[in-house]
Amino acid sequence: MEGLVSSGINTVRVFGITKHQSRFLPSSTLHLRNNSVCGFGIGVEKKEKKQCFVVAASVGGSKVVHFENTLPSKEVLELWRNGDAVCFDVDSTVCLDEGIDELAEFCGAGKAVAEWTARAMGGSVPFEEALAARLSLFNPSLSQLQDFLEQKPPRLSPGIEELVQKLKANGIVVYLISGGFRQMINPVASILGIPQENIFANQLLFRSSGEFLGFDKNEPTSRSGGKAVAVQQIKKAHGFKTLTMVGDGATDFEARRPGGADMFVCYAGVQLRESVAAKADWLVFSFKDLINSLGFVCRVLGGSLLALRTCIFVLLFHRRVPWHLRTRWLNCWALTRSMQFSISHIFREGNGCMDRLANYGVTLKVQSGEAPSLVLSENPLV
Repeated sequence: MEGLVSSGINTVRVFGITKHQSRFLPSSTLHLRNNSVCGFGIGVEKKEKKQCFVVAASVGGSKVVHFENTLPSKEVLELWRNGDAVCFDVDSTVCLDEGIDELAEFCGAGKAVAEWTARAMGGSVPFEEALAARLSLFNPSLSQLQDFLEQKPPRLSPGIEELVQKLKANGIVVYLISGGFRQMINPVASILGIPQENIFANQLLFRSSGEFLGFDKNEPTSRSGGKAVAVQQIKKAHGFKTLTMVGDGATDFEARRPGGADMFVCYAGVQLRESVAAKADWLVFSFKDLINSLGFVCRVLGGSLLALRTCIFVLLFHRRVPWHLRTRWLNCWALTRSMQFSISHIFREGNGCMDRLANYGVTLKVQSGEAPSLVLSENPLV
């Protein structure tokens, strides 16, 4: 769908991933399919002592694109680790496929929809117009949709389940925001453990006979700029201070605006859209990059430092905790023994406690309507 509203965006289909061993470099690089007409390549180079990804593409000539945002800044990491919520695009991000194209193919109209999409790529087309036009090419019935959902289970992107689980364990609320259809996204949300009320997507409408009627035009995601509106609604309703949008296309980047997403992470593990990737706060080719940056995280619920000390004591003997963390957290445990203040008091009065705790990867998390809590992370931010 992104191509319909993103004139001039060059896309590259990803079909292979190679792992890197270093946890400080992006955990994947791309192998892009070659043919007789055009060729693609990607690598890593050093430029002014900074790592950056280089994508080279040739179509009757040559073109080199530098991406210098694959290594996040300290500010970006802080937003990612300590944000209140993360909103994910679905098609070509959480899932490997574009939902409407898959449904059209199942209904026997895949080629027609693809041809219409190719024509639309030549100019700017409002999202709602593009959506209506493509649906009109095959008018899916309710029975066809049900058969599709039964025979074509969603194909999730590698690592997304682990990432969502880790975000939720860290107390970060997860949402799905898509220009696709709620009926097709509900199974995805079920797999990921995301509640239905955290889905913002379009709704296909049918008559009582099962005949296709259209789509609900009252949904914010049914029109251009809809994802930005959805993000603004989420922040306003829940009082979130910091929110990250993760996606692959221009409509996802649009959500990063005043009152909307505070950061945009471009996920290029399925589709690489050069102009979108270049503007992202952080460009990743694998969800492992986002998972690793969260580190070993433990959210401490409770109103006193006793809860933090207890958590550290337990983690010191946990078999999965690396030895270097045990040493750091042992020192942190010793520091907390000299502190007699509650978490709420630290939040109100400050007194430098959090500055000292931050050296050990302990940060304060405050969410609207909830008591303050402490987050113990593998990765200190100072």
